[in-house]
Amino acid sequence: MLFHSDTGAAKHDALRLRARLYALIRAFFAERHVLEVETPILSAAGNTEPNIESFSTQFSGHVDAGARERWLRTSPEHPLKRLLAAGVGDCYELGRVFRNGEAGGRHNPEFSMLEWYRVGWDHRRLMHEVIELVEAALAMQSRRAEVLIEGYRQLFIDELGIDSAHASLAELQAPLAGHGIAPEGLTRDDWLDLLLTHRLQPVFPRDRITVIHDYPASQCALARVRPGDPPRAERFELYLGPYELANGYHELNDAAEQRARFERDNARRRERGQRELPLDGHLLATLDDLPDCAGVALGIERLLMCLAGTDAIADVLAFPFAEA
Repeated sequence: MLFHSDTGAAKHDALRLRARLYALIRAFFAERHVLEVETPILSAAGNTEPNIESFSTQFSGHVDAGARERWLRTSPEHPLKRLLAAGVGDCYELGRVFRNGEAGGRHNPEFSMLEWYRVGWDHRRLMHEVIELVEAALAMQSRRAEVLIEGYRQLFIDELGIDSAHASLAELQAPLAGHGIAPEGLTRDDWLDLLLTHRLQPVFPRDRITVIHDYPASQCALARVRPGDPPRAERFELYLGPYELANGYHELNDAAEQRARFERDNARRRERGQRELPLDGHLLATLDDLPDCAGVALGIERLLMCLAGTDAIADVLAFPFAEA
């Protein structure tokens, strides 16, 4: 470990490293004429993704101000897309986001996210810019990394001998037999995620940037789906060593399809006994005007952990959740 959270000097080093990274990020985008913007942290809509839980709070002012219940953002994605639909052009935001229940050695309920959008780009072009940013951050620490770019389906074939598109449920479960996973309620996509997080991701070399692209269509989230056999979600994930740093999409700009995906999320939440969440009507009202673009979100603390050589998120925070 490079840092030890019980020493003041190490904490000061962490703060300086974050400041240097922020300066690098802002210079990186200024050079590329990408506009820095700031969007609301509180929203009348929640994140319907079943695997993410949002914090909520109550507004006590006049009822004319809008909905009483407000949700702390889990990312700035929706308001950034509204700005894009209004014609702002290439833009990014660097700020705090919040996810309830995510606390531990590698997670903090509030953390920093960098999210940016490129008009006229697809996910494959954008993933190369993410690689460039990560390489620039590593160079700040006099480090380099090799790069592997691999399709999702091919990665499973090469590393596990499993065709993710056609393997049976039993074939997906077999490599996880020793992990003590209870199968009740798990879908095919859940098992694919578990193979990635338990078998593939942990053995990614620490000195390698790994980019996985073109996911199963069932894992499309807010990405476009490309027809084919099988169809593919036009998205990517970038890892530095075993850490997932970034998740990017060739963005969907079909409001009716996006509403259907939100409603499917809420149906899944009902099945799990979770609360259904209000849909983002502001986003849906403007999504058909979203220009062809690609966007990506990158976790700042994850990148800082890689730069600092630590597996403890507390080492790169001024104060972790327990001390906040």
